Amino acid sequence: MKATVCFSLNGEKQVVEVDPSRTLLDVIRTDLSLTGTKKGCGDGDCGGCTVLIDGVPYNSCLVLIAKVEGKEVTTIEGLEKNGQMHPIQEAFVNHGAIQCGFCTPGMIMSAKYILDKNPKPTENEIRQGISGNLCRCTGYQKIVEAIGTLAGKEV
Repeated sequence: MKATVCFSLNGEKQVVEVDPSRTLLDVIRTDLSLTGTKKGCGDGDCGGCTVLIDGVPYNSCLVLIAKVEGKEVTTIEGLEKNGQMHPIQEAFVNHGAIQCGFCTPGMIMSAKYILDKNPKPTENEIRQGISGNLCRCTGYQKIVEAIGTLAGKEV
């Protein structure tokens, strides 16, 4: 049985006719062709699929599409404006915090939440804020540094 789900995705209204038991991740990647949000573990453990729903980070592999009715969903693609990377994306590139890149979209979305909530986070707050995102390449230091350089700057 299909249901109509209306929500905003990266500032654009979406109306999808889908099985309401499908995940937000699946709909974003398969139906809406936005592949920046990564499918990692599928169990909510790795954070590769992190998106913002009404400004709060969620593992989109655990969110049923029906739960985003009327909500604002932001993916990594939604951060770029007029062909320009978001300052968080630039900081990740400039600090070599991207390595293989698989965790990067989820890390950046978590970083956006951290900085929106607290524009001047401490290193400990940054580490705690990205604790739901796993990275197998960098050891986290470059990621923490990238986020830290933005502390106090408008993002």
